[in-house]
Amino acid sequence: MIPGVPRIINAYGTNTRLGGRPLAPEVVAAMAAAARVTVEMHALQAAASRAIAAATGAEAGIVTAGASAALLLGAAACMARLDPGAMNRLPDTTGLPDEFIIVRSQRNMYDRALRAAGGRLIEVGIPDRVSGPGVRDADPWEIAEAITPRTAAIYYLAGPRSQPTLAAVARIAGERGVPLIVDAAAQLPPRDNLRRFLAEGADLVCFSGGKAIGGPQASGILAGRRDLVSSALVQMLDLDLPAEEFAPPPEFAPLGQLRGLPHHGIGRSCKTGKEEIAGLLVALQRFVATDPAVETAGWTARLQAVAAAAPGLPLRLLADGSKPGLPVLVWQLSAPAVAQRIEQRLRAQAPAVHVDAARLGDGLLAINPIAFEDADAVVLGAALVAAAEGGA
Repeated sequence: MIPGVPRIINAYGTNTRLGGRPLAPEVVAAMAAAARVTVEMHALQAAASRAIAAATGAEAGIVTAGASAALLLGAAACMARLDPGAMNRLPDTTGLPDEFIIVRSQRNMYDRALRAAGGRLIEVGIPDRVSGPGVRDADPWEIAEAITPRTAAIYYLAGPRSQPTLAAVARIAGERGVPLIVDAAAQLPPRDNLRRFLAEGADLVCFSGGKAIGGPQASGILAGRRDLVSSALVQMLDLDLPAEEFAPPPEFAPLGQLRGLPHHGIGRSCKTGKEEIAGLLVALQRFVATDPAVETAGWTARLQAVAAAAPGLPLRLLADGSKPGLPVLVWQLSAPAVAQRIEQRLRAQAPAVHVDAARLGDGLLAINPIAFEDADAVVLGAALVAAAEGGA
């Protein structure tokens, strides 16, 4: 418990607004151990790179302060590359390639990270299939046509409905020599996605560390090409030391090409502490080693315990269509307004219960098992019963 801060039951999921998910004891222990020692941060990031490369198949990787920070650092790397003068100028992009091609239907609130680094978004396509008037989106040729000498990278928001396919976009990026950044912040599970995007041709991939991986909420991963990851790292590190004392580890060998050390970079405010790095690495090892079937069984049992504590309510256990292996418990109400009233009653209880707000418009109360403890299941079931007693 945190003094003065009311506890909630997070049945929404790995939502940053709600503090993410509880950490496994091993992750907490790793963070506590790291808090009691001092290390050189580039050496710690080198160890992180080895672990991330093993898990993802990337040439290199770093731990960042969340997926948004990974995206900002990746954008900065694509613009400045290994030029310390360019690093010093960002977000002033005078004379630099600073355009990021993005499919219009993939625009989202998090692409602000590209603009925060100094980038400009070049939208292509027309999202008729999303807005409803038709079936068209963007075609690969539209992306190819948008590439100019000002293009820094192509941005791709990964998702089950993203168009064009990543393979088609990667083909264009490779032919034109333009980096491809994949935003895969929430694309775990399945675990295979750790490797899939890079295998399909991405140059950089951003993952959240605080969602399915189970790491600290303020952690993320940037993985991919060694030269770009190295550029991203040096734009985040504290470089307040004589240049001759900085010896790049082999994991970031391209930094040996720098003609000098840049100033503190645009990613300096995205710095990651040793505690987050240590916690994320242990969480990543656990995530890779865990049998998905065992994890699904645990989540299923947790939801079944909620349903057992709410007898008489028409709760159904379903597979979450967007997250393979993740079950959800749903309660179909007669109308969206009814679902919203029940949800408001849940939030008014003590402890407050937060459910998946994204489904209320369909009249559904959905309970995600990933971010509450087994011990909360009975309390959550009783809260649902109490909310229902107010009448629908």
